[in-house]
Amino acid sequence: MQKARISRREFLKIGGTASTGLAIGFSLGGLPKKSNAQTSTFTNAWININSDNQITFVCDRAEMGQDVYTSLAILIAEELEVELHKINVEFAAPGEAYINSFLGAQLTGGSTSVRDAWEKLRKAGATARTMFISAAAKKWNIKPDACSAENGFVFGSNRKKESYGSLVDRAVSLEIPKEVVLKTPNQWKLIGKNNVKRLDSAGKVKGTAQFGIDTRIPNMMYAAVKMVPMIGGRIIEYDDTRAKNSPGVFKVVKIDAGISVIADSYWNAKKGRDLLSLKYDEGPNANLDSSDLWEAMTQASQKTGKVFRSAGDLQAGMDNAAQKVSAEYRLPFLSHSPMEPMNAMADIQEDNATIVTGAQFPQIIPSVVSGQTGILPEKVTVITTFLGGSFGRRGGMDYVIAAIQSSKSAKVPVNLIWDREDDMTHDNYRPAGIFNLSAGLDQNGKLKAMRFQSTSPSISAVQWPSLVKDGIDPFAVEGIDNYPYITKDLHFTYQMHQTPVEPGFWRSVSHTVNAVALECFIDECAFVAKEDPIEYRISQLDMGSTKHQWSGLSAGIPVGKRMKNVLELVRQKSEWHKKLSPGRGCGVAVMEGYNTVVAMVAQVMVDQNYQVFLEKVTAVVDAGALVHPDQALAQIEGSINFGHSAALWGEITVKNGQIEQDNFDTYRIARINESPKILDVTFVKSDGSFVGGLGEPGTAVIQPAIGNAIFAATGKRCRSLPFTPENINAA
Repeated sequence: MQKARISRREFLKIGGTASTGLAIGFSLGGLPKKSNAQTSTFTNAWININSDNQITFVCDRAEMGQDVYTSLAILIAEELEVELHKINVEFAAPGEAYINSFLGAQLTGGSTSVRDAWEKLRKAGATARTMFISAAAKKWNIKPDACSAENGFVFGSNRKKESYGSLVDRAVSLEIPKEVVLKTPNQWKLIGKNNVKRLDSAGKVKGTAQFGIDTRIPNMMYAAVKMVPMIGGRIIEYDDTRAKNSPGVFKVVKIDAGISVIADSYWNAKKGRDLLSLKYDEGPNANLDSSDLWEAMTQASQKTGKVFRSAGDLQAGMDNAAQKVSAEYRLPFLSHSPMEPMNAMADIQEDNATIVTGAQFPQIIPSVVSGQTGILPEKVTVITTFLGGSFGRRGGMDYVIAAIQSSKSAKVPVNLIWDREDDMTHDNYRPAGIFNLSAGLDQNGKLKAMRFQSTSPSISAVQWPSLVKDGIDPFAVEGIDNYPYITKDLHFTYQMHQTPVEPGFWRSVSHTVNAVALECFIDECAFVAKEDPIEYRISQLDMGSTKHQWSGLSAGIPVGKRMKNVLELVRQKSEWHKKLSPGRGCGVAVMEGYNTVVAMVAQVMVDQNYQVFLEKVTAVVDAGALVHPDQALAQIEGSINFGHSAALWGEITVKNGQIEQDNFDTYRIARINESPKILDVTFVKSDGSFVGGLGEPGTAVIQPAIGNAIFAATGKRCRSLPFTPENINAA
């Protein structure tokens, strides 16, 4: 066992009676928050145990397929000493009690859910367990040391036992212990164990799990919105005569997003929407094409940029280099395109409101409603549902605002649903970017100097302006500001360049551009140096640096050493030196992100028309303790497929001011038959001292691995993604 202190700052609320039960909550957020006195009106009950022995865990993170519904419950169950299936899970309402360490907000993102919960939820469970043991010991007039807990019961040396529910009255009257004992890894029964079933699987299979799109309440109508197709355009006239006379249509209202048609079913709303006749002011971007966007970004890339990392003297290092390597990489805008399109149910009354939706950032919904209606935030009820995917998209509020405005105007509850075309053409997109890299190599081919300049839109400048400092968006330099290679002279800059295409957080954010460019470029340097790509990386890793992204709990091991380990393992497991037939090649990439280190080897086959087929992926992942190994594996496999789609097909383009891609026929994703036949994932064994994030890093690493494999197979270095036959042929 290991002792864990409980400070007053960590403790937020404990209370209850025989009817309300025992409620315990913690917050270990590292960023400033309001005092307990200011948040005393909010509920923060991570655990609720009532006298009927019902145990409820309140999950403050959005469940969008990444398994927090089960993984976080495992942390509670492990220390509480109860069987996992006996825990009921509820989603938390917005509240400052649930603010976490990621940006100091009630926000799901940054692969932080398990990292943020790792200590605080185990402490919550251990505290409840300790208090029930103390309550039983007091009842039996024996020492707590003579008692133990198991499966929701306290057992005494006198052979007596009491359920937690029967001890609630006594437990709530006790003082909170100042420290509790957490289990050590060798005592874990749930954490890190295979074949632990997901708690949400049954509901999803039976159709009882509630997604936003499933919402039904009395008198509810549905809304479909005719939106302006042009970026920056607006509606100046509309004729709704035919729409209003369409079967089932209740009302047609104008909202900020366009014209909302409200009907008794989604299908009737959509049919009515399609009967609208609109006249647009096409706005300033009517003639905008992707070529214009790239030309403007090219010009911006010639600017000096803002320095975010520098060492030594770059010019001297380049001047004295034995060899020089330069390259420019271009990565496109990408869509989130989750399987469940954007939706939200809004019921706006005169002085109160209810919002039902799947959201990554529910904390701000009451303020959003208040801003749209004048209703006080405390009069707004938010019910969070499961999310049918998100990948960052549901951090925004545009779809929620559209539902609010529709309900307010129609004076009925409205479930607003976007169709696939709405969703894909009105997304906020993974920023495109231009990445210029130059390296100076010494006589042995080793990195002596490195210049990196990225030019791309800033997401934070649009969504979190306060995060941008001195022209640097911290989310725009992820995946490169933790550059892992020993280089005496380096100069890294970022040039913010906003475009009419709105940027948004996308799975792995700027890791998926910076790390792609860097790891492809390192491969170029290895080729010039005539060295093996894996050995080249290993030989130059900084074995002393501990700098990593959104650290959470640090591994306490230099990142370079962790990278060396995963590279050596992936070399072995991928049979790296095995000779392949013509047209086939292997490529490697490595990255640290979210305190997780990942190395991947991709094997591709490229046909004579430069069509790429991903045949095999070998991945080695150092993510610390795995709370739910089955789902850790699913996260890596899913991120590989997600990144695979982006690498080979993903691209959002603009023509005449409109997004060209509007469904999966024009925005390709990997089909089942196109996924690699072999996916070999190995997790580095952990001592349980830290946890890393798993939802995002794999998405970034697979892309440069594929690019490097294409070079190995064809001798062509494609520097413009996606790796389409056209782009490869033009390389």
